[in-house]
Amino acid sequence: MRVAMLAPIAWRTPPRHYGPWERIVSLITEALIDRGIDVTLFATADSITRAKLQATCSRGYEEDSDIEPKVWEGLHISEVFEQAHSFDLIHNHFDFLPLTYSRLVTTPVLTTIHGFSSPKILPVYQKYNDGGYYVSISDADRAAGLDYIATVHHGIDIENFTLNEKPEQYLLFYGRIHPDKGTMEAIEIAKKARRPLIIAGIIQDPAYYKKAVEPNLRAQHITYIGSIGPQDRNRLLGNAAALLHPINFEEPFGLSVIEAMACGTPVIAFNRGSMPEIIQPGVDGFLVTNVAEAAQAVHRLNTIDRRRCRQTVQQRFTRDIMVDRYIEVYEKILADQQTVNLNVAKVGGLQSQGVEGEDV
Repeated sequence: MRVAMLAPIAWRTPPRHYGPWERIVSLITEALIDRGIDVTLFATADSITRAKLQATCSRGYEEDSDIEPKVWEGLHISEVFEQAHSFDLIHNHFDFLPLTYSRLVTTPVLTTIHGFSSPKILPVYQKYNDGGYYVSISDADRAAGLDYIATVHHGIDIENFTLNEKPEQYLLFYGRIHPDKGTMEAIEIAKKARRPLIIAGIIQDPAYYKKAVEPNLRAQHITYIGSIGPQDRNRLLGNAAALLHPINFEEPFGLSVIEAMACGTPVIAFNRGSMPEIIQPGVDGFLVTNVAEAAQAVHRLNTIDRRRCRQTVQQRFTRDIMVDRYIEVYEKILADQQTVNLNVAKVGGLQSQGVEGEDV
């Protein structure tokens, strides 16, 4: 099986710190290599992989402001489709744009939909619904009217996360600094619960940071440490008493949730989006509806067995479980394509014998 893996080019694959889509692409790619599958990774030139690396863009455009995103996105996407004949399958992680190329090639295109940034992008998915294959990353993130071949939850490299059964007292917010992610709500929860709070992540909305976050950093025990890399992530997640995840949108998945659990750290999340698919209340965290309920949940953290949190990931959200599901999807697509090709050949053969297509 020859697979073209199309990664985004906002960040390096795998990312140095932030870059959830690129991180998943890297995990899938390297695990497929371990299974003996021939993978060509289309990503930035500074990406690190054991696959064959095909690159047009030197660095991620979020890491180099001299790179014009639209120009290099066009060059990057066209590169894989110009070589489509060399592959049995194209696995697209680049959102909706590659779909506009998909009818120009005979190679099947599987698109993992990592979320819908806006309802305005749905027309593209709707147009190519009948010819492509879609995977959702949670049942909650499925759009009405689209056909999906499977739901494949994200998985992580659990061996890189260490169980910590003796955490410190601080609470952790780990994610984009943006209203959707609920940074301000996390601050309010920590204040109500009278616990220290560490905030880690990229500032995606500078105005929101300046208004809602920065003034609170003057308060005692509320700290912003910026974006962190893999080594600091493991330490920070593992030492936290809980991860606060007070989201204000229907989150498609939430990698930080399972990363925290892998360290034994329970998650207190607003009950929205995919959270009910991930968190088992009272087992590996709590689902709440507001700041007050979240603060109350902080006082019940001693009822959570941190070993159970890690077991959740071991049983449901590892890289190998994710890749097993994707290989099943690949095989299903290739079998489907083989059936289509046989039917086309059969029809062509009958028509060459003078039989009308309508009678076949």
